[in-house]
Amino acid sequence: MSAAEGLTPVFVRLKWALLRNGLRQSAGRATAFAVSLAAALLVAAALLLAFVLMRGSADVDTIAVLLTALLALGWAVMPLFVPSGDETLDPSRLVMLPLQPRPLVRALLVASLVGIGPLFTFCLALGGALALAHGAAGVLAAVLAVPLTVLCCVALSRAVAAANIRLLTSRKGRDLAVLSGLLIAVGIQVVNFGAQRLGQAGSLSVLDPVADVVGWVPPASAIAAVDAASEGAYGRAAAGLLLAGAALWALLLWWRASLVKLMTAPDGSTIEAAGVRGTTGGAGGWEGRTGAVMQRSLRYVWRDPKTKAAWVTSLAIGAIVPLFNALQGTGTIYFACFASGMLGIQMYNQFGQDTSAFWMVAQTIASTEDAYAELRARALALLAITLPYTALVTVATAAALGDWTALPDALGVAFALLGAMVATGAVASANFPYSIPQDSAYKNVAPGQGGLAWISILGGMVAAALLSAPVVAATITLHLTGGRDWLWLILPFGTAWGALIAWAGLRMAAPRTAGRLPEILTAVSKG
Repeated sequence: MSAAEGLTPVFVRLKWALLRNGLRQSAGRATAFAVSLAAALLVAAALLLAFVLMRGSADVDTIAVLLTALLALGWAVMPLFVPSGDETLDPSRLVMLPLQPRPLVRALLVASLVGIGPLFTFCLALGGALALAHGAAGVLAAVLAVPLTVLCCVALSRAVAAANIRLLTSRKGRDLAVLSGLLIAVGIQVVNFGAQRLGQAGSLSVLDPVADVVGWVPPASAIAAVDAASEGAYGRAAAGLLLAGAALWALLLWWRASLVKLMTAPDGSTIEAAGVRGTTGGAGGWEGRTGAVMQRSLRYVWRDPKTKAAWVTSLAIGAIVPLFNALQGTGTIYFACFASGMLGIQMYNQFGQDTSAFWMVAQTIASTEDAYAELRARALALLAITLPYTALVTVATAAALGDWTALPDALGVAFALLGAMVATGAVASANFPYSIPQDSAYKNVAPGQGGLAWISILGGMVAAALLSAPVVAATITLHLTGGRDWLWLILPFGTAWGALIAWAGLRMAAPRTAGRLPEILTAVSKG
């Protein structure tokens, strides 16, 4: 028993030592940690002060319960999308040690309380408890609710991480982190949409039914119990605290079971799957250079983490901006062109995603026609995704606005812009290639090439807007001159114009690509 009890301080000291040594590795890491700590403390202090000032307010119970629930949700999803957030307590590193599951869970739980996240959670829970606690019963409930809330959040995060640790440390697990950008983008828009709705309602009372339901879900039930105890509802307060305690116990059991499985079950990643090899299939419809290049480009989208991250972000933002503005009643169907712009950016720096492997592509380009075939195939792979997606976003925006009459001309403008982005992207890829570092999850441009990236993207976007100006001008003219009956012509006109501009851009970029193969290879190999 003494050895088991002595395990906890060992893990706490280990956590401190690993954290301290990690900060000593580089000044940048230490600076980032200091900035993160300062920001977290500032926000935590602001929330704590806000709760104290709201003490006695009619809506403080709703705010405290919902904020606690959102914080717990963040703890639950954080291990899935930031799997490397705390490598110091990765249980897979402990499988070879003779440790029992129960003392290991206790030691890991206590060590997990060391960090910025638990400190922030403690401040928010303390603020909510201070704002809701009235009388001796409320104070007693608060004393129990605050540690229960913090422990539930930390245990939830650790249990989720332990149950999925082998997935998260695999390539597929690392690819899952790509969705974090999508969640952040969607979350920001949802918060913005909800804030506008609350502003229109003029009161937080519309959230009371939601808070009443969430108040029975741990760990928010512990904070709701403080309010119930202060109002004299002792049975409801006891039930809320018991729910939080039961949830903590269940999470610890789940965590322990995951650790036992992790330490006793074989690693499936080391077992060769039967029947996997030799199933690549025939060439099918991918014969010739065009099919092979399209297949390679689409595999980049699916397999390469950097390319996948760029595509997921573009697809998400391209739909979020027009649709959320339409739902808020402040948008127009022409906002769907934002999807064309975001997706068209993927045509820029086509050779950068090849990195140093571009030398194999260069070996296959012996003439301007070879370069044109390469660029055309890459453009077709991009259009295979962007054309139907742009149409889908435009139709969805029209449905949200109920403006079906403007659908044809909006599609025409979107297609024209997409074609112009393909054209300028091909030219920019040939003239301003840059390397995309593969050893960093946060850097998309190699050091010293930032200017090339800005010139490529910003210059290309301005040029694309100018190239699609005839279609935009025709649309505006028909609107201003009363020619609404002829607006449907913008769809074939814009589609044809976009195709023509894309073809011209590919033709213009082909000789430049064929003549700059060594320079392109040097530029994309720096990362």
